[in-house]
Amino acid sequence: MKILIAEDDPVSATLLQTLLTQWDYEVLITENGDDALSVLSADDGPSLAILDWIMPGLSGPAVCRKIRSASPSRPLYLILLTRLGKRDNIVEGLDAGADDYLAKPFDAAELRARVQAGRRVVNLERELHDRVRELENALANVKQLQGLLPICSYCKKIRDDQDYWHQVDSYVAQHTDVQFSHSICPSCFDTVMKPQIEDPKDPSGLAT
Repeated sequence: MKILIAEDDPVSATLLQTLLTQWDYEVLITENGDDALSVLSADDGPSLAILDWIMPGLSGPAVCRKIRSASPSRPLYLILLTRLGKRDNIVEGLDAGADDYLAKPFDAAELRARVQAGRRVVNLERELHDRVRELENALANVKQLQGLLPICSYCKKIRDDQDYWHQVDSYVAQHTDVQFSHSICPSCFDTVMKPQIEDPKDPSGLAT
């Protein structure tokens, strides 16, 4: 997984990069909020970002707000890195679109735990997004009978748009996902099958 670090302090950025690389993450680094937004907005942009609250250009919360507005349905986990640990600051960051925050100076174990949590969330969101897309495609491919069907009053065949007549089961099978299993209803058994059984010489079953 690719992780973006947006941090203008070279010491903090180097420490974050070193730790994340040791944990087998691919790391990208920017030093200001404008570049961070550009990287996150790319088609192949990272799905997880650690954003410093205060940095040149856009602030961390501003980056969160803009990327959420531009890509509301994209699986993306944003962690704010801040020295502002007051409750109001935390609420402000979460309201801006951040998923979590990490206080400076950060603990390596806490960083790893929060990044792992973010990774799980992103993977779950991707799976959900894929399932929704599969469902949408399935629904789009479902054939439905719509409108009025011209049907013969006698033989019950159905006329298609090319003026051809089809048996009901054949027509429905072509226009839906329905599969038929044929049987004989009691009425047809009495009027058709039973006479044939009783008088096998009359194949029509209409002997009187």
